[in-house]
Amino acid sequence: MKSQEAVRQRIDELRELIRYHNYRYYALDDPEITDAEYDELFRELQALEKAYPEFASPDSPTARVGFPPLEAFETFEHPVPMLSLENAMDEGEMVEFHQRVQKLLGVTEPIVYTAEPKMDGLAVEILYENGRLVRAGTRGDGYRGEDVTPNVKTIRAIPWSLYAHPEAPPIPSVLTVRCEVYMNRQDFHALNRQREADGEPVFANPRNAAAGSLRQLDSSITARRPLKAYCYGVGVLEGPAFQTQWDILNAMKRWGLPVNPLSRLCDGLAAALDYYRDLEARRADLPYEVDGVVYKVNRLDWQERLGEKTRSPRWAIAYKFPAHQAQTRLRDIQVQVGRTGVLTPVAHLEPVPLAGVVIRRATLHNMDEIARKDIRIGDHVVVQRAGDVIPEVVRPLVEKRDGTERPFTMPAQCPACGGPVVRLTGEAVHRCMNRNCPAQIEGALRHFAGREAMNIEGLGKQIIHLLVERGMVTTPADLYRLTEADLLKLPGFAEKSAQNLIQAIHKTRRPELASFLYALGIPLVGTYLATVLADRFGSFEALRAARYEDLIAVEGVGDKVAESIRRYFENEDNEKLIRDLFEAGVRPKEATAGKTPQAADEFWKGKTVVLTGTLSSMTREEATERLRQAGARVSSSVSAKTDVLVVGEKPGSKLQKARALGVAVMDEEAFLKHLP
Repeated sequence: MKSQEAVRQRIDELRELIRYHNYRYYALDDPEITDAEYDELFRELQALEKAYPEFASPDSPTARVGFPPLEAFETFEHPVPMLSLENAMDEGEMVEFHQRVQKLLGVTEPIVYTAEPKMDGLAVEILYENGRLVRAGTRGDGYRGEDVTPNVKTIRAIPWSLYAHPEAPPIPSVLTVRCEVYMNRQDFHALNRQREADGEPVFANPRNAAAGSLRQLDSSITARRPLKAYCYGVGVLEGPAFQTQWDILNAMKRWGLPVNPLSRLCDGLAAALDYYRDLEARRADLPYEVDGVVYKVNRLDWQERLGEKTRSPRWAIAYKFPAHQAQTRLRDIQVQVGRTGVLTPVAHLEPVPLAGVVIRRATLHNMDEIARKDIRIGDHVVVQRAGDVIPEVVRPLVEKRDGTERPFTMPAQCPACGGPVVRLTGEAVHRCMNRNCPAQIEGALRHFAGREAMNIEGLGKQIIHLLVERGMVTTPADLYRLTEADLLKLPGFAEKSAQNLIQAIHKTRRPELASFLYALGIPLVGTYLATVLADRFGSFEALRAARYEDLIAVEGVGDKVAESIRRYFENEDNEKLIRDLFEAGVRPKEATAGKTPQAADEFWKGKTVVLTGTLSSMTREEATERLRQAGARVSSSVSAKTDVLVVGEKPGSKLQKARALGVAVMDEEAFLKHLP
């Protein structure tokens, strides 16, 4: 029999061996032993720790199986905001980015870029203090994220302690690392097969599977999911100084952090474009989903000189791959009713595999879009996943028509309530005008309870449907009047689940001001503008009392937004909802001013823009308003001072004049992608 000391030494030896082989496998991508040999070491350690619990350690590699379940995720502020990236959708936009960087830097020499595959996963930030992992959180809105430390600790690729490599710079005293958590295609399909066999709903795609796995309150569930990660940058770094982005990637790799081995240095624009073409050609053969290439100016001093725009750095861009496309048949067009009464036509398709998922439905936006594309029920159509996420119908295959196809007409009565459907002057959408429409009520409740709004855990679509169907809830304020006894009347509820939901609802009585504003569903006020308004006015009472002149003075708030906010607070039904919420004990916190960036998107700021042709997504007036909100000057004629011409359907002579003058021309798709 082994002595206690011999057992302890063997356990320590196994832990160090496993950590070393994890480093070889995940950080260096250069394993020294087979998977079977690794598993043998791991099982031996598990057996010894089970037989000798007195030698258990929270730092052991075997502790990655999970931690005690949480009741809810805590939120935290990112010390350095996790900004979005500007997108380039074609080679021309990539060239424009490169030229813009050269101009801003005032250099003509070749610019060296780092290039990395743009992983289709979930962004997280990991905090290391003196080399030890102390916190990990999701990106969230870029300023606040959710603390998912126990879950990230279950990912084998993520080291709990950084490795002091002899050739690496000293480990920083404080380091925040940005990573993308993802799931390989093969693991994703295996997980879905298991869930299907267990009678559980399957995930739509690997990204959803990774996100759903990382946001489990019970980390033992996360531990059973095959999550992986690649690190791509840093936020806070208190320690050695670096000269380039490439130096940071190499240091992270030597510290034991996983860095994508396909990352490259590209000396100039031509090399960057070659990398893009090469990766696109290999895309289908990669074990994971990628949707483009991320380029960053390599020199850190140049990154600092270039700085950031409102939501994205000027020194980086994501050059997206073209969307995956497939052909199928459009079986039917049905209408969905949203929370504001908008009727959205949805294409019901013959199931078709596309980019790792099966597509059955796709949005058609509105009647103008259907008419513009001449889409008919029964058509063979081309579908794509825009941004590799949202399915859409690109065009009909007219050559395959046999005469059985039929046009779609918008119903005159709402399919949810039978109320009248109208199309208001100047709008591209049809609306149900019945404020008591159950579909609108359910949509408003889902919006109110959503993660970016009040974030009521456990209040999902099916429960909301039951509450509305039974007449128990008609407004968000009714949620706060529910009791456990009410919920026990609903199918599927037991005492514990009823208690949990009531507690989850009551926990949201003191929301952040921005979350509360967004939850109210004020037209034209999204999450970002809600944050800007909260920061500017500080309290709900101050915003509610704000005059039109006060609102219009806020950067990013144009005429239509200001009018929309004033109309919302002047509406009697909305005022009643607010009173009812306050009477139910809901009181938003006061905001701390000065933390949010300015709202106007720097892409448009200061530019002179001209519109020509008909836009399918909005009226000319709406487009003009959106551009002005973003800081652009909208002109009626093209001249040498015009920066951008936005082109819709059937453009006039302005297009020829713009081309003759060398003015940048942007189609509607690119225009929408650049809007804030």
